[in-house]
Amino acid sequence: MGHLTAQEEEESIERGFKMSDRLQHATITLQHSYSAPLERVFCEFADPVARARWSTPSKDELIYDEANFQIGGKDVFRCGPKGDPKFRGETRYLEIVPNARVVSSETVDVDGQRLAVALTTLDFEPTEDGTNLTVTIQLVSFVGGDMIHSYESGNKSALKNLALHLSNIPSA
Repeated sequence: MGHLTAQEEEESIERGFKMSDRLQHATITLQHSYSAPLERVFCEFADPVARARWSTPSKDELIYDEANFQIGGKDVFRCGPKGDPKFRGETRYLEIVPNARVVSSETVDVDGQRLAVALTTLDFEPTEDGTNLTVTIQLVSFVGGDMIHSYESGNKSALKNLALHLSNIPSA
């Protein structure tokens, strides 16, 4: 998760902000309820193939070059417009409590320039009707506020896409 739309990332970079002039911090908290069992929702995050299906906007692509969902493991990915995944990201898994919580760090770069660093917590809670998910992202952007906005809108989109994805999968 945490993936920005390619257009949002590109617009932020094209403005030519100097890294030292545009350093900004933010905490983003998003919540979403799913009418799917907690185990099911958690599995969608644990499986990089599943995650790639629902976590990107329709005009973008996400390619995992490496995926290791375990404490101390990392994912290495590329994302961007279909056919041009020029952004590189790396997610490191700091804590995983199955069906409860995932804490990870993420870096996003383009052409060797660091765009952002994030600490992300996924907090899963079972409900009578399914699962509540709270996503908290503590973010530093090296290219200004547009990157923060992009992180927020990209994550909101991913959570909505996950709901659509889960509604299209038959229950076991």
